Amino acid sequence: MIDPTNPRPLEGLRVIDLTRALAGPYATLLLAGLGAEVIKVEDPKGGDLARENSPYVGRDGVVIERRHEDDISISHLTRARGKRGVALNLKHPQAKDVFADLVRTADIVVENFTAGTADRLGVGYAFAREVNPRIVYASLSGFGADAPDGKAMDIVIQALSGAMYTSGEHDHPPVRIGIPMADMLAPVFAVIGILSALEQRHRTGEGQHVDVSMLGALTSFVAIENWAAMRAVDMPARTGLTVQRLSPFGVFECADGYVAVVAVHQKLAAGLFRAMGEPGLIDDPAYATRDSRVANANQLEARINAWSRTLPLAEVVAKLEAEGVPVAEVRHPEDALVDPRVVAREETNAVSHPAYPSGDELRTAGIPIRFSGARTGFDDVLPVAIGEHNGSVYGDILGYDDEKLAELTRAGVVA
Repeated sequence: MIDPTNPRPLEGLRVIDLTRALAGPYATLLLAGLGAEVIKVEDPKGGDLARENSPYVGRDGVVIERRHEDDISISHLTRARGKRGVALNLKHPQAKDVFADLVRTADIVVENFTAGTADRLGVGYAFAREVNPRIVYASLSGFGADAPDGKAMDIVIQALSGAMYTSGEHDHPPVRIGIPMADMLAPVFAVIGILSALEQRHRTGEGQHVDVSMLGALTSFVAIENWAAMRAVDMPARTGLTVQRLSPFGVFECADGYVAVVAVHQKLAAGLFRAMGEPGLIDDPAYATRDSRVANANQLEARINAWSRTLPLAEVVAKLEAEGVPVAEVRHPEDALVDPRVVAREETNAVSHPAYPSGDELRTAGIPIRFSGARTGFDDVLPVAIGEHNGSVYGDILGYDDEKLAELTRAGVVA
């Protein structure tokens, strides 16, 4: 049980969040869930792109098209949790001064503009460092902060990294990975970089620029396999539902669903063969050793599928579990999010519209880290409207009086 009286590990740190869409906001979401105070800066005209992502939730429940002014995109509801929101038109000449005031109070800045955009707006690392030499400034981009060109979306990065080519059946088209891997992976590396830079700051007193590219992050994961070596021995890059170099290892069809099975080692392979009612296969020269099973993976996988297709999923799972073979039902994501184990550990969280609570049926990402002397979780704030917390941030934190805030509003700097 998580102790609600424990502190969160990043309490006392302030983050200025210039991000939008998914990769950047997920990085600042992680920081917020670990206890940092996150101030989300949005353009007064439209705000974060995620505000327009379907589906929405509101007084009519979940809908595919916005019906009411107070309907909220579930994407925004998910990514803006625990953040305070202010409006700031970074293209306005006076915005640079407001940004400078925010940076003076902060420990971290995170942005995910196209490479070079932050500098053109006057809110890049060089300016932030001039204002606050202790600032840790993180940039997430498609190809790196020094890339000459740079617009990238997750599907583009999946394609360029080779990750997409690894998914799908041999001699079939590549398959897009169903979750936005590049958009989720790059921010995890960004947070690692931010925390590392903060640790170094303890020793040096100075901040630095943390630069993470989506392409680099995902390609580094693809590179964990040696594709040239596999090609040299005629192993296909795409093997669909199985990993043939570890055979038997993969997903197999049942009469009413699919199961994931791992029987890599000798003991596990023998258990699988017993569950199949063919214990003698472990002595067959084609399947007797790990190398022979890999060499004859196609025939072995066909044999396993011929067995599993005749049985209900629950029976296949029971037979394999009885033999100690790692096995699991392939679940729908909606079922996976309510697994009692991840719910109890708060690795998924329930979310709902602040004015129209919807119960526990909408679940989203939590912080999948447990501490012995700390907790995770999100402050009970959400920038429902653009500039929701202008008063508390510009007034209470920066010390702007009502006259100055009114003047900035009239000038179109904030709204």
